[in-house]
Amino acid sequence: MPPFAFVSEPLDRRAAVRDDERLLAAALADPGTRVIVFSNGECLLESPESWRLRLLSPRELAEIDIAPWPPVFLGMDSNGRAIFAIEIDAVQRERIEQPHFVAIWREAGRLPADEGAIFAYAKGMLEWHVRHRYCGRSGAENAVASAGHRLIGGAENVQFPRVDPAIIVLVHRDDECLLGRKVGWPEHMYATIAGFVEPGESLEAAVRREVKEETDVAVEEVTYIASQPWPFPSQLMVGFHARAGSHAIALNDKELADARWFTREDIASGRFRIPPTMSIAFHLIERWFDRPGSTALRGLAPDLRWGA
Repeated sequence: MPPFAFVSEPLDRRAAVRDDERLLAAALADPGTRVIVFSNGECLLESPESWRLRLLSPRELAEIDIAPWPPVFLGMDSNGRAIFAIEIDAVQRERIEQPHFVAIWREAGRLPADEGAIFAYAKGMLEWHVRHRYCGRSGAENAVASAGHRLIGGAENVQFPRVDPAIIVLVHRDDECLLGRKVGWPEHMYATIAGFVEPGESLEAAVRREVKEETDVAVEEVTYIASQPWPFPSQLMVGFHARAGSHAIALNDKELADARWFTREDIASGRFRIPPTMSIAFHLIERWFDRPGSTALRGLAPDLRWGA
């Protein structure tokens, strides 16, 4: 399993039963069923001290007059429990005893791996519901179908969960790698180059285009490394290494405030901050940085990552 967040597979998604209303109704009546709860995009956790999901049963929700509807069926966990996700409003939120809702992003890596994956799945699905309440063709409110995995608008316009592919790439040349700092970031914060894939474009072409647009560096030898769901709100980050075919940098599209070539010594110096270990960006840098006989980047990471 890759050493970053959201990529474990703790649930059997059971896509074949999403249209079986009787089975889903029985699952919602089962005392073993658990529900992950969101409110205004924030996730319910156990407590400020414990980075664990607080999963409630349908009965617990009913006792405080929260109907899990429309619930999104996520699947079955390894204990045979059905897992659902719901979004509640501000009034319902106040009915939960000792609520601890958190807008998880940079600290998502603090969740256990399986819970992090459930969080990412649930957040992506619920964000899709929030952003696609109405049919883009007719303007009518969408009806929820297939246990939350289809939205049906006017004239039978069917929508499926939205995932936006984006490339993320560590460009390297000899003993240097290319990192950039976005406009608005602190001066010491740098990361890999990333951008959305455009219609009619391959992933490899997107790598070459994004790097060229942002830094003017030509790219060759594009190699796929790994991917990571990134539910903020709905990206799939597809990670690559690429060898640079040129060295001069120019900030063409002004998305970056700065871009520069870094040696391993630059990164290890502590003068800069790189993405957190839970991100695929860190993993891409790590695969290039680590060499036999040298200190591993993960050993240096507490002093280097964002927020340190």
